[in-house]
Parts: sequence; C-alpha cells; structure tokens
Amino acid sequence: MSDRPSKTKAGPARPYHHGNLVETLIAVTVEIIEERGVEHVSVREAAKRAGVSPGAPFQHFRSKTALLTAVAEQAMGRLTLAVARAQSDADPDDPVAMFEAIGRGYLGWAVANPTHFAIISSRTLIDFASSDSLRGQNEAIRRRMVELLTQARDRGRLAEGVDLDRLVLAARALVYGLARMAIDGHFPEWHPSEPPQVAMQRALGLFIGQMTVPAGR
Repeated sequence: MSDRPSKTKAGPARPYHHGNLVETLIAVTVEIIEERGVEHVSVREAAKRAGVSPGAPFQHFRSKTALLTAVAEQAMGRLTLAVARAQSDADPDDPVAMFEAIGRGYLGWAVANPTHFAIISSRTLIDFASSDSLRGQNEAIRRRMVELLTQARDRGRLAEGVDLDRLVLAARALVYGLARMAIDGHFPEWHPSEPPQVAMQRALGLFIGQMTVPAGR
C-alpha cells in the first residue's frame, strides 16, 4: 500500500482503537512526515495527532528516534513482502530470474512508498543497530541474494572468479540509486524517453544481462 500524501492538512486528532496505539502512532508519524517533513516529528506531536495524552506514547517510544525506528520496521516488513511477491512470479528453478525479482520487488516497493523508503534509508534518523527486526530482515535479503548468486555461479551463469559479495553490493547500489533518482525526480533529465518505472526495470535488466552468462552457453 502506498504512503503517498493524503492531501489533507494537519488537523483533528485521530481516534484509535484500544490496543492499537503503536500502529496509530506509526501511521500518524508517516502523516506528519508527508505533510510537514521529518524535522517536525516528535513523540508529543504524534500523541496530539493520535488524540492521546502527551505521555501515553512514551510507554512505547521513548524518543523521536525510537518512533522513526518503528516506522522503519514497518517499512522493512512491507519491503520483505514485496520482494517475496516478486519472487513468487519468477521461475523458482532459475536463480538469475529469482535474483532479478528481488530488485524488481525493491524498486516497486520504494517508488510506491517513498516516505517509508526515505526513513529506512537514513541511518541518521533511526537506530538500525538496536533493531533485531531491521537487522534480521535486511540480512535475510542479503543472504538470499548470495544464495541465488552462488547457485547461478555453480550452474555456469556467472563469469569465473566473480566476487559475490561485491556483486551483491553493486546490485544493491543500483536499485537504491534508481529508486532514489525516481523519488527525487531525476529521470526527466537523465532518461526522458521512458517513464521512470519502465526505465528502472530496463536498467535493472541491463545490469542482470551484463553480469550473467545466458543459460545453456
């Protein structure tokens, strides 16, 4: 689901259902970022937007960083689901196709959810190191990439002697950079001939084609 702006201004407090305060606080934090920018986020402002007492959120989030880390954890969960959905559409017997699907899932998720992308991407806003959820899911994606590249190498689909860790880094940098360019509006200057979504996917396909050897060769 996209987290693009709702076009509404910061207004009345949002009531929440008993037991869902954490989810409500995360949702209103995303709204604040979209409407006013991350610099206006505070635990007290989130409480006001959620319609609860100023001290209520501090039972769950002791600081702005903790609140934004929770937003990042939500983002990571949604990214993981997007990657899984993209892989479910790829040929499970083709490690190269499955590897490319991870990139496709990432790009689709990032462009559809720019606020979540921005928060999870900034290590200065969140406490990535202290979050088991963030570290665990991020590492799971990285391990899956290495696993698929190992399978591709063993089947003769990669050039001999390629460093898998560096290849994972290059792939990650590519999709991150493409997503960042699309969200920041750079494609009209750098690649005006195609819509950003099309250009990103084709650039990813070009990268995959350059790093692999065709099956059966």
